[in-house]
Amino acid sequence: MEATFRWGPVTAIAPVAWGTTYFITHRFLPADYPLYGAVIRALPAGLLLLLVRRKRPHGSWWWKSLVLGTMNMGAFFALVYLAAQTLPTSIASTIMATSPIVMMLFAWAALSERPKATHMTGAGIGIGGVCLMLLDGGGTVRASGVLASVMAMVMSSLGYVLAKKWSSDVDVFSLTSWQLVAGGVVLLPVAVATEGSPPTLDGSALLGFSYVTVVATALAFAAWFTGLRHLSAGTVGLIGLLNPMSGVLFGTMVAGETLAVHQICGLALVFLGILSGQPFTARLVTLVRAHRSKHTAHAHDQAECVG
Repeated sequence: MEATFRWGPVTAIAPVAWGTTYFITHRFLPADYPLYGAVIRALPAGLLLLLVRRKRPHGSWWWKSLVLGTMNMGAFFALVYLAAQTLPTSIASTIMATSPIVMMLFAWAALSERPKATHMTGAGIGIGGVCLMLLDGGGTVRASGVLASVMAMVMSSLGYVLAKKWSSDVDVFSLTSWQLVAGGVVLLPVAVATEGSPPTLDGSALLGFSYVTVVATALAFAAWFTGLRHLSAGTVGLIGLLNPMSGVLFGTMVAGETLAVHQICGLALVFLGILSGQPFTARLVTLVRAHRSKHTAHAHDQAECVG
């Protein structure tokens, strides 16, 4: 429980920052260069963290970095952009919101972290909240987009669990930087082959990429892998539900968007789902039940004495 209080807020930096990238991407970044956008996002962030830590991969970490960088960064970014181009954002975000359950199942198989009932309940409530918050029945649903979104969700969920399994002997900054550099290197030739020359960036695009690179990638992924180091995959996965929640709230505050009643209810459900799956909530429920049982027993004893 103490670990959740300490590392939960650190982990939450990641999904909150990721949620803000929806607005930043649509408002400031070039729309026709999704792969170059992912490369510009990943490579500078990885090099920045590498500069801070100044530690290169060693031994098996050369291939592990390539595998994790492809799963968690390179292929993941490409698939997410493909889903964004072929699906309404609401559908893509809802599919990605199922990742806590998938992460729990992978963690059960790879790490022997048996899913807790509180985690599964919280994930169910949170996913229901995301559906209520985002789904409006509009937009065209293409099979290719659904497939891309599902693949991105499954691949990243497995990649995060493998990173947790493999990284006990590596500091978080190095782990994050190696993956980002590897992911950017994997994506670069694909971007050149499919998108040609890189985009010309104006001042607003440079500022947007600076934010996405430093805050929503370098800092966010370092916080995310720190959470995976100290918390269970189920707990981290539930905290990840802050992603769509922060995206909606950020759009409301910055872009002046208005929330409907069902969206407000959805936000409340997502928050309830996150809270209900945390260890301190389960501990609080246990303490309340114990207090009630003690109070009931005391009242019963008093009644017997009176009788």
